[in-house]
Amino acid sequence: MDQEQLSPIPFSVLDLAVVAEGKTPADAFAQSLDLAREAEKLGYKRFWMAEHHNMEHVASSATSVLLSYIAGGTTSIRVGSGGIMLPNHTPLIVAEQFGTLATLYPGRIDLGLGRAPGTDQTTALAIRRERFHAADSFPEDIRELQSFLSDDNSEARVRAFPGEGTNIPIFLLGSSTFSALLAADYGLPYAFASHFAPREFLRAVRLYRENFKPSEYLQTPYVMSCINVIAAPTDEEAEFLSSSMKLMFRGIVTGLRRPLQPPVKNIDDIWTEMEREAVYQMLAVSFIGGPESLRSGIQSFREQTGVDEVIVSSNIYDHQDRLRSYRLFAEVMKSFAGTT
Repeated sequence: MDQEQLSPIPFSVLDLAVVAEGKTPADAFAQSLDLAREAEKLGYKRFWMAEHHNMEHVASSATSVLLSYIAGGTTSIRVGSGGIMLPNHTPLIVAEQFGTLATLYPGRIDLGLGRAPGTDQTTALAIRRERFHAADSFPEDIRELQSFLSDDNSEARVRAFPGEGTNIPIFLLGSSTFSALLAADYGLPYAFASHFAPREFLRAVRLYRENFKPSEYLQTPYVMSCINVIAAPTDEEAEFLSSSMKLMFRGIVTGLRRPLQPPVKNIDDIWTEMEREAVYQMLAVSFIGGPESLRSGIQSFREQTGVDEVIVSSNIYDHQDRLRSYRLFAEVMKSFAGTT
């Protein structure tokens, strides 16, 4: 398939308000808003933020609060969660919070839902307490949440105000076949965490498409893939900048997490061969390079997967380099046929 035969697809942003070395959460929040405003100008469709807890250098724990900050500082880009970890909350609370967002910013709010805790098990216990096994009721909780957000709940004894009637678009997030089959059964769009857990990606997407049931929310399957992108004017500079992301994932592998580090010239002087292997397995769905390399890589990825949308995570130390990466990626995505 020639590049010119590929139709344009939406492209979006996933942000975690990662704190870089020498910076504070306040700096991360300001940079997130600056990125959202730039993404809006560049034609990105969505700006999503993810719920994490007890991670000193990831500042997106109060996700719905941050989303209000982002939505209030932008005008047109869709803003949402990628995602809210539903077992950490009751469906009513999520309906009220996102109903408030949808009331403040009508037509712009997305609600991505995940089943994982977004943290370690000890912290999950502190969050959920007696609801520690709430993940077991994830399918039922989604249905309850949908009911709270619909017009059909007006006669119920428990209602979400605001929230009722907002019908906020819900996306199911996951990194396994469980979430793929649930999204298919419920007729919901499916967003796969291929930026850090790519092993089941192709199988999960295939099962989702094969088992999809049309619903009032969605008539045909819709697959979003989260991908890592480090873009720069040259392949060599992009590889250099990518060392910050690789060091961050090394921290995940070793459990020795640090703020996002400045890039290094030779990362092989820092990590072991085993750490390198583990990191590269996690980063299998990553696109690192200059514009031509990115274009070629994205073309092959789209031909292989047929994804309907990509959502981009770019962990780059310097904020201006990060903004430039998103600009270069937007240019690549717009270069496909039919995009102006």
